[in-house]
Amino acid sequence: MFRIALIGAAVTLFAATASAQDIALGEKSFAKCRACHQVGETAKNAVGPVLNGIFGRKAGTIPGFKYSDANQKSGVVWDPAFFATYIKDPKAAMPGNKMAFPGIKNDTEIANLTAFLAQFDASGKKP
Repeated sequence: MFRIALIGAAVTLFAATASAQDIALGEKSFAKCRACHQVGETAKNAVGPVLNGIFGRKAGTIPGFKYSDANQKSGVVWDPAFFATYIKDPKAAMPGNKMAFPGIKNDTEIANLTAFLAQFDASGKKP
Protein backbone atom coordinates (compact mmCIF):
# COMPACT_ATOMS: atom_id res chain seq x y z
CA MET A 1 0.00 0.00 0.00
CA PHE A 2 2.79 2.40 0.92
CA ARG A 3 4.57 1.65 -2.35
CA ILE A 4 1.46 2.53 -4.40
CA ALA A 5 1.06 5.82 -2.47
CA LEU A 6 4.74 6.63 -3.04
CA ILE A 7 4.45 5.95 -6.79
CA GLY A 8 1.30 8.09 -6.95
CA ALA A 9 3.08 10.96 -5.20
CA ALA A 10 6.04 10.69 -7.60
CA VAL A 11 3.74 10.76 -10.64
CA THR A 12 1.92 13.81 -9.24
CA LEU A 13 5.21 15.60 -8.56
CA PHE A 14 6.50 14.82 -12.07
CA ALA A 15 3.28 16.06 -13.69
CA ALA A 16 3.38 19.30 -11.70
CA THR A 17 7.01 19.90 -12.63
CA ALA A 18 6.42 19.12 -16.31
CA SER A 19 3.53 21.57 -16.52
CA ALA A 20 5.23 24.41 -14.61
CA GLN A 21 5.90 27.57 -16.56
CA ASP A 22 9.47 28.28 -17.56
CA ILE A 23 10.36 31.93 -16.91
CA ALA A 24 13.65 31.64 -18.84
CA LEU A 25 11.77 30.42 -21.92
CA GLY A 26 9.24 33.20 -21.35
CA GLU A 27 12.07 35.72 -21.43
CA LYS A 28 13.23 34.28 -24.76
CA SER A 29 9.67 34.55 -26.07
CA PHE A 30 9.57 38.19 -24.93
CA ALA A 31 12.16 38.87 -27.66
CA LYS A 32 9.14 38.86 -30.02
CA CYS A 33 7.62 41.69 -27.97
CA ARG A 34 10.79 43.68 -27.28
CA ALA A 35 10.66 45.62 -30.56
CA CYS A 36 7.61 47.46 -29.19
CA HIS A 37 7.42 46.85 -25.40
CA GLN A 38 9.73 47.11 -22.42
CA VAL A 39 9.73 45.67 -18.89
CA GLY A 40 11.92 46.26 -15.87
CA GLU A 41 12.89 49.17 -13.66
CA THR A 42 14.16 51.31 -16.57
CA ALA A 43 11.30 50.48 -18.95
CA LYS A 44 9.76 53.27 -21.00
CA ASN A 45 6.85 53.47 -23.40
CA ALA A 46 7.96 52.83 -26.95
CA VAL A 47 5.86 51.79 -29.94
CA GLY A 48 3.82 49.93 -27.31
CA PRO A 49 3.28 50.66 -23.63
CA VAL A 50 5.40 49.41 -20.75
CA LEU A 51 4.26 45.96 -19.64
CA ASN A 52 5.31 46.23 -15.99
CA GLY A 53 2.49 45.18 -13.67
CA ILE A 54 0.25 44.18 -16.57
CA PHE A 55 -1.79 41.61 -14.64
CA GLY A 56 -4.49 43.30 -12.60
CA ARG A 57 -4.13 46.57 -14.52
CA LYS A 58 -6.99 48.09 -16.50
CA ALA A 59 -6.25 48.21 -20.24
CA GLY A 60 -5.33 51.58 -21.71
CA THR A 61 -4.10 53.20 -18.50
CA ILE A 62 -0.30 53.56 -18.71
CA PRO A 63 0.43 57.30 -18.42
CA GLY A 64 2.05 58.89 -21.44
CA PHE A 65 1.03 56.23 -23.97
CA LYS A 66 -1.51 57.05 -26.69
CA TYR A 67 -3.84 54.05 -26.78
CA SER A 68 -6.49 53.32 -29.37
CA ASP A 69 -10.08 54.08 -28.41
CA ALA A 70 -10.75 50.34 -28.58
CA ASN A 71 -8.14 49.66 -25.92
CA GLN A 72 -9.19 52.53 -23.66
CA LYS A 73 -12.89 51.67 -23.87
CA SER A 74 -12.49 47.88 -23.70
CA GLY A 75 -13.13 47.63 -19.96
CA VAL A 76 -10.53 44.86 -19.87
CA VAL A 77 -8.54 44.23 -16.72
CA TRP A 78 -5.54 42.22 -17.80
CA ASP A 79 -5.40 38.72 -16.37
CA PRO A 80 -3.55 35.64 -17.62
CA ALA A 81 -6.67 34.18 -19.30
CA PHE A 82 -7.46 37.29 -21.36
CA PHE A 83 -3.77 37.85 -22.09
CA ALA A 84 -3.59 34.31 -23.53
CA THR A 85 -6.57 35.03 -25.80
CA TYR A 86 -5.21 38.45 -26.75
CA ILE A 87 -1.65 37.39 -27.53
CA LYS A 88 -2.89 34.64 -29.87
CA ASP A 89 -4.67 37.18 -32.08
CA PRO A 90 -4.68 40.78 -30.79
CA LYS A 91 -6.93 42.13 -33.55
CA ALA A 92 -9.61 39.49 -32.96
CA ALA A 93 -9.45 39.70 -29.16
CA MET A 94 -9.78 43.49 -29.10
CA PRO A 95 -11.06 44.75 -32.47
CA GLY A 96 -9.82 48.22 -33.35
CA ASN A 97 -6.65 48.15 -31.26
CA LYS A 98 -3.35 49.42 -32.74
CA MET A 99 -1.20 46.36 -32.01
CA ALA A 100 0.24 45.04 -35.26
CA PHE A 101 1.42 41.58 -34.19
CA PRO A 102 0.61 38.22 -35.78
CA GLY A 103 0.26 36.55 -32.40
CA ILE A 104 1.76 33.64 -30.51
CA LYS A 105 -0.27 30.49 -31.07
CA ASN A 106 1.50 27.95 -28.81
CA ASP A 107 -0.17 27.61 -25.40
CA THR A 108 3.04 26.54 -23.65
CA GLU A 109 4.92 29.53 -25.04
CA ILE A 110 2.09 31.81 -23.91
CA ALA A 111 2.19 30.30 -20.39
CA ASN A 112 5.95 30.85 -20.26
CA LEU A 113 5.61 34.44 -21.50
CA THR A 114 2.86 35.05 -18.93
CA ALA A 115 5.11 33.76 -16.13
CA PHE A 116 7.94 36.02 -17.32
CA LEU A 117 5.71 39.12 -17.40
CA ALA A 118 4.05 38.29 -14.08
CA GLN A 119 7.34 38.72 -12.21
CA PHE A 120 7.37 42.49 -12.80
CA ASP A 121 5.38 44.72 -10.48
CA ALA A 122 4.10 48.13 -11.61
CA SER A 123 7.49 49.72 -10.86
CA GLY A 124 9.32 47.06 -12.87
CA LYS A 125 10.79 45.33 -9.83
CA LYS A 126 10.80 41.60 -9.37
CA PRO A 127 9.54 40.65 -5.89
